[in-house]
Amino acid sequence: MITLERNDTIHVSDAPAILGLTFRRFRGESDFPNMLAVFDACKLIDRIEWAMSVEHLARFYAHLTNCDAYQDMLFVEVEGRVIGYTRAWWMTEDGGNRLYAHFGHVLPEWRRKGIGRAMLRWNEARLREIAAGHPHNAPRLFQADVSDGEIAKEALLSSEGYTPVRHGYHMLRSLAEPITLPPLPPGLEVRPVPPQRYRTLWEADQEAFRDHWGFVPGTETDYQRWLNEPIFNPSLWQVAWDGDQIAGAVQNFVNEKENQEYNRKRGYTEGIFVRRPWRKRGLARALIMRSLQMFKNMGFTEAALGVDAENLSGALRLYESCGFRAVKRESLYRKPMV
Repeated sequence: MITLERNDTIHVSDAPAILGLTFRRFRGESDFPNMLAVFDACKLIDRIEWAMSVEHLARFYAHLTNCDAYQDMLFVEVEGRVIGYTRAWWMTEDGGNRLYAHFGHVLPEWRRKGIGRAMLRWNEARLREIAAGHPHNAPRLFQADVSDGEIAKEALLSSEGYTPVRHGYHMLRSLAEPITLPPLPPGLEVRPVPPQRYRTLWEADQEAFRDHWGFVPGTETDYQRWLNEPIFNPSLWQVAWDGDQIAGAVQNFVNEKENQEYNRKRGYTEGIFVRRPWRKRGLARALIMRSLQMFKNMGFTEAALGVDAENLSGALRLYESCGFRAVKRESLYRKPMV
């Protein structure tokens, strides 16, 4: 049961009896520093190596899809201090499943007190309200992501009936190891993407990933968020062209804040795709190795990427053959909405 009061306080019926504990809704940009402080404290104990900033949050939350932050977020306070927050949203897979996703963070010192469980159940209640307005023509599933180090989150989800349905890996590759550059397939060349063709690349990426498990079609809002990400840097991309058509790409990026925070020199070889007519010709390997050489020439010492461990295209084997090694597992948990 969710009750939104006039002063923006939210009554959460499953909340534990803790002196000074209150729940409220999102208050706009003034909450970004609160969110960042909670996330930064959580990532230390949860072994999440990702650096964010207030600017990053502002850009991301300016382009949310199927989520109204003022209605679909819950902030947790004790004596007026934010100790946790959560967000819910929904999406529809290309294959038909309707997914009702959520995440939450609670400061480590406030865990194991029933707060995280109350937040999760609030998310589910809010998502059921949203689902009530959707057609009953597809399976409905709650969804949450769990990284290897998030032991408390994994235990909570399991106790609430969630089960893992898919696994992936975070992979690393030392740039000190040899890099062999295979030739591009005949007829293809690597060229920059001019700004007027950014949408062409976006659409090619969407087309290529439509074959993958769990694919959710991107929206115009997703496209605008992609363009406005702080890590968006087309000068780092390796894009193969066949005449005027994009055959494949590696959408490399660098998280400068992360490198500074963790005192490392890492580039990301992410957004890897090859469109169907150009597959099975060695294009992905050629673009990946070109990306590794580019980062090495720039003075970087390692490269990273994420992969669906069960991808039928053989992506995991390809990345391993390029020198990447799995260092961390990521899992996707789901539960039927009943």
